[in-house]
Amino acid sequence: MTLAVITGASTGIGLELARVCAAEGHHVIVAANEPAIHPVAIALDGEAANVDLATPDGVDALTAIIAGREVDLLVLNAGTGLGHSFLEQPLDGIERTVLTNVMGTLHLLHPIARRMAARGQGRILVTGSIAGFMPGTFQAVYNATKAFINTFSVALAHELQGTGVTVTCLMPGATDTEFFRRAGMEDTCVGTMKKDDPAWVAREAYDAMMAGREQVTPGLLNKLQATAAEILPAGVVAEAHRRMSRPGDGHG
Repeated sequence: MTLAVITGASTGIGLELARVCAAEGHHVIVAANEPAIHPVAIALDGEAANVDLATPDGVDALTAIIAGREVDLLVLNAGTGLGHSFLEQPLDGIERTVLTNVMGTLHLLHPIARRMAARGQGRILVTGSIAGFMPGTFQAVYNATKAFINTFSVALAHELQGTGVTVTCLMPGATDTEFFRRAGMEDTCVGTMKKDDPAWVAREAYDAMMAGREQVTPGLLNKLQATAAEILPAGVVAEAHRRMSRPGDGHG
């Protein structure tokens, strides 16, 4: 049986990705930094890793659970958000966002991708965001981390051409998950607006990964937003982002 490792799998897109992988016949190892990951693993007849991937110890603990087994699908979805202005955000929260979204992803990806390349096969899915195309007024650190992930994933996909290993970057728009509550953004326009179904996003992402596509942005509106963000002047995009993410504007 093929092995799929899914991080950030206790809720939202990660949970739905784990469900898709299990339904498609993969044995799953699901990871998250909260005990809620255990019932997820039980429901999917998989293995749980309650680990904090923002830390080297957390990455080492997940690696120990994998225990040298060959990973066929690596789904790197773990991430955290941070709303409000940069100067209002606590420095430890800023650091945690960068460590989780960037360094945790790289630390886990590097050894597993090496093993995939050595044996000549493997699929990797990394969750970026259309936010990575936008200067994130009132979400500056989060958007910057996703800009890194978006560009890094495509670059890695090209570095791995011819190895039998593919890399797909999922770049969703606003999705109906715990993200906005955890980021303190429930009173923003984007926090209160109608959002995409995470199960649909996960299905689109899984299919793109299995097809070996470099990028996937589910939904026409999200594609248009990403395209506009690349074309319009950065200052215009930053002001549009202000209107979506400024605290209090959603009256939530």
